[in-house]
Amino acid sequence: MYTVDFNTPIHVHFIGIGGISMSGLAEILFKEGFSISGSDIKQSELTKAMEKLGIKVHYSQVPSNITDDIDLVVYTAAVHPDNPEYACVVEKGIPMLTRAQLLGQIMKNYETPIAISGTHGKTTTTSLASHVLMAGDCDPTITVGGILPSIHGNIRVGKSEIFITEACEYTNSFLSFFPKISLILNVDADHLDFFKDIDDIRHSFHKFAALLPSDGTLIINADTPKYESITEGLNCEVITYGLENSADYTAADIIFDQMGCPSFTCIFHGKPIGEFVLRIPGMHNVSNALATIALAHRLSLDTATIQEGFSTFTGTDRRFQYKGTIGGVTVIDDYAHHPTEITATLKAAKKYPHQTTWCVFQPHTYTRTKALLGDFAKALTLADKVLLADIYAAREKNTIGISSKDLQQEILKLGTECQYFPTFDEIENYLLENCEPGDLLITMGAGDVVKIGENLLGV
Repeated sequence: MYTVDFNTPIHVHFIGIGGISMSGLAEILFKEGFSISGSDIKQSELTKAMEKLGIKVHYSQVPSNITDDIDLVVYTAAVHPDNPEYACVVEKGIPMLTRAQLLGQIMKNYETPIAISGTHGKTTTTSLASHVLMAGDCDPTITVGGILPSIHGNIRVGKSEIFITEACEYTNSFLSFFPKISLILNVDADHLDFFKDIDDIRHSFHKFAALLPSDGTLIINADTPKYESITEGLNCEVITYGLENSADYTAADIIFDQMGCPSFTCIFHGKPIGEFVLRIPGMHNVSNALATIALAHRLSLDTATIQEGFSTFTGTDRRFQYKGTIGGVTVIDDYAHHPTEITATLKAAKKYPHQTTWCVFQPHTYTRTKALLGDFAKALTLADKVLLADIYAAREKNTIGISSKDLQQEILKLGTECQYFPTFDEIENYLLENCEPGDLLITMGAGDVVKIGENLLGV
């Protein structure tokens, strides 16, 4: 595998530079003195940000973009050998790295690389932890899988030896990383187009945990079923946290304010160490907060610093994000696209001011929808009324004969009102005709469903 020498900057070209992670890695290298170029299929806020830095971005992926002065090409999992740029790179013999391989090499450039993994909650926990690190004047380099308002984007380049990033399990990309501290927030059945089953997923998380050196630390959620199979045989320090099971860090006296945001007492080895107040809603975020507290203690940050970091964090884009109010209807947008995430979001919504909760859900990928159809239906019944959009295909083609109508039928069987509309325009018109003042409208999914709420709000 090609090795990047950070003392000798080169020209790196990114195929798919507009991706949330790819743009962040490009910016890190650019600020380290590397020459950067890239391509994507369309302009976005992220590509505009790249161009503002002075990075050349091509809005087509053609062989002529691969110039002879390019020393290394980085590509995403969405780029395949039939991509014209990819094929040209192979023909020219230019070294290539995957996005994950490059991220792993960047991690090796820091003394304390931190990788936050888990099927759910990575972006929120990475962002929350980043706020704590900044409150502690740690000056970290941050790469997060969402837009974090406090750093005005998805990347922050610091001057310290601390690097914090999300670590995604899909296609085993996190096995290319070199962490010193790893967090495992949860392990759930997902990405079943790649993994065989939950045991296969656990096996990958075990291999991820085993990447830690003997002087490294694993922080893991003790509420994760069979989590001992992940920690078995590790020679690093293991720290646990949890809301339900016995663990090093637990929570007591959990209460919620009128907006559904929790506060709690953190218990460490049976003794209270402080009261913590969150400005993000939901019980699941108490769990994310415990993980963050454990990480902060591992980095020798005190309780007051953690409390300050929590007080400044109000969430990231697309995570129970308040979008606005129209006609007395509150519009929230959320990235949830797995039954566990949907359940957590809709339970949080129950503690949020509302009359009727409307959930506009856009399923994400055919394989996930089919594999978890019953679980999706059960989770969505936590809303009062459900509207379904067509499945967002992402990287897939519908070769398995699944549609949102199948999900609608399962929801109706469970007794929850559910409508399906093939277009966003029809959904928007239905909402305009049926939502009442005091209702809560949540647009939900990992695709472009956010546009529905934004169109209604006129933003």
